[in-house]
Amino acid sequence: MHYCSTRAGVQGLSFRDVLFSGYAADGGMFMPETIPSLSPETLLTWSRLSYQQLLCEICSLYIPEQEIPRHDLEGLISQALSSFSIPEAVRLVQLKDSLSILELFHGETLAFKDLAMSCTSQFLQYFLRKDGKRATILVGTSGDTGGSAIRSVLGLSEVDIVVVFPRRRITRVQERQMTTSIADNVHVFAADGTSDDIDVPLRKLFADPDLVLHHGLMSLNSVNWSRILVQLAHFLFAYLQLSMPQAKGDALPVLEVLVPTGGAGNITAGYIMKLMGIPLRLVAMVNSNDIVHRALQSGDFSMSDSVKQTLAPAIDIQDPYNMERVFWLLSGRDGVMVKSLMEEFQRTHKLTLPASLHQQLCEVLSSGSVSDDGILEAMRRCWQDNHYLICPHTAVGVWQHYHTPIRPGENRCCIATASPAKFQEVVQKAGLTLELPEAVQALDTLETRYEVLERSDDWESKLRRHIESISSMRRLGAAAETRD
Repeated sequence: MHYCSTRAGVQGLSFRDVLFSGYAADGGMFMPETIPSLSPETLLTWSRLSYQQLLCEICSLYIPEQEIPRHDLEGLISQALSSFSIPEAVRLVQLKDSLSILELFHGETLAFKDLAMSCTSQFLQYFLRKDGKRATILVGTSGDTGGSAIRSVLGLSEVDIVVVFPRRRITRVQERQMTTSIADNVHVFAADGTSDDIDVPLRKLFADPDLVLHHGLMSLNSVNWSRILVQLAHFLFAYLQLSMPQAKGDALPVLEVLVPTGGAGNITAGYIMKLMGIPLRLVAMVNSNDIVHRALQSGDFSMSDSVKQTLAPAIDIQDPYNMERVFWLLSGRDGVMVKSLMEEFQRTHKLTLPASLHQQLCEVLSSGSVSDDGILEAMRRCWQDNHYLICPHTAVGVWQHYHTPIRPGENRCCIATASPAKFQEVVQKAGLTLELPEAVQALDTLETRYEVLERSDDWESKLRRHIESISSMRRLGAAAETRD
């Protein structure tokens, strides 16, 4: 298994190479050069496996044995999931009217990102300790990614992490999960802007090959292929649990999956599973930041004038960067075309999809857009019908269930991306109540540490200087240890 860039400028890389990367040197995103397929016989065999075992099987398809031997891989994944609050790490809950919820929020920061982040950090540690090297992780976040990334590497001697979050645009719990994580290897910045604003300087920093090479700069955003890889297992687990029992021979039933969508990492993972042979009907659900919905409805893949603040802040995103991976797959891996399209989008923030690409997109995805009122409506109805509380992001998906009938013979599953405990204010706005976990309550009692990036600051220069200073401090520390 080798990896290449979606923009045709890089080929033949190993899993380790792409793990320790952000964007490719040509500005693209890394993808496997081949997508393996799964036979009905394999699916039947795997239907008896646990989530953790399934995750091992999926990862072994994309991580060659010579890079991480199977025994080591199993140990890394077991360690990654050991801190989750339930034994299986994930849970399927069946509600009324044939709706199932796949709970992915049982990690330390109560968000789905803990699953991929904890595994990815184990892969990082494996290679860093093997090679005796260090890495500097640079992460921009719209809410949940930052806290999850920090927890996954907190206190590790081989890694420094720099996280930038949009000031006053995330919940108090999301913010304090980052700013109270005080350790020598954690560096948190609060930027006076949106998550899309943050992406601009981060892309420029990753595009500097000298900076990347000299400071071991890498990403833990879903730019990193390892994040997408782990997320493949979410869709496979849901399918095998919900639809595989109804299979008759090689005739596999369809599972519809409602996917709350921001940066489009989960929807990308779902589409890759579809290419691997899993019959999924994927529905990308967005809030008022509806670029993915508009792309499907009319081919208009253009940013709005500004990012709208909604009740589902983690998907308040106007640049769903993982869609580049989807476009690449749909175009038959045409990196030259993808490079042209995405460079135009980055330059102008506007793009009309070519007619053929738009048609292909509509054949594999559908979509919906939900207002804040719709989010509150879905939260209330889910509670009234099931006595089951959902977060506002999950509600973006569940809203579709209440407004679109299930097709005959299909099952429907919604991805639950976060615990409602992270969004107490929205829960209360919906007229509902919840008891906060002790760990969430304790956040208000902890010391905080972070630095502000003012709107007037040159964010790229300030972050660059900080990354360089981290490396300098580590070199001085290493020299002092040698002298001692």
